[in-house]
Amino acid sequence: MNIPNRITLSRICLIPIFIILLSVPFDWGEWQIGASELPVVDFVAALLFIIASTTDWIDGHYARKHNLVTNLGKFLDPLADKLLVSAALILLVEMGLAPAWIVIVIISREFAVTGLRLVAAGEGIVLAASKMGKLKTVTQIVAIAALLLHNFPFSYMSFPFASVMLYVALFFTVLSGYDYFVKNWNVMRDSK
Repeated sequence: MNIPNRITLSRICLIPIFIILLSVPFDWGEWQIGASELPVVDFVAALLFIIASTTDWIDGHYARKHNLVTNLGKFLDPLADKLLVSAALILLVEMGLAPAWIVIVIISREFAVTGLRLVAAGEGIVLAASKMGKLKTVTQIVAIAALLLHNFPFSYMSFPFASVMLYVALFFTVLSGYDYFVKNWNVMRDSK
């Protein structure tokens, strides 16, 4: 297994730690931020999420730079992204920081695209992530990080950056899903 794939696997291994941080009632205190409070555990979880998300860029950059792109990497990388983002979004709903309907739409899109990838794989075709899909991932990561940080540093300005970014992420999630199916409809049409 090459280095980029190991980096991707490390991202997957960080997910249970992230889940434990936000699921177990740790009482590490809170920081006062303007008129709101940021629990320290949420800050730590946000940092872990940002670090895990950054490995997405690192493994892809390293794989392309050193010509280490593999079919395993093309499969594992989007899977790691989906697992991390889905876990974070579900936990945000549980924390009351994200509306469930938005999370349902985002995760449904991820399942649909994964289904298309599986059909393609059955036909011997590997569908790599598109530029629109990468933009979707970036907006989702920014939205999730902002929500985990309870809108810090924008809470000082009373600007709902985190909520706005969640709707931006929703927009690009739906748009990229539509784009993905339009560009790859022949895989579904020609499937045996």
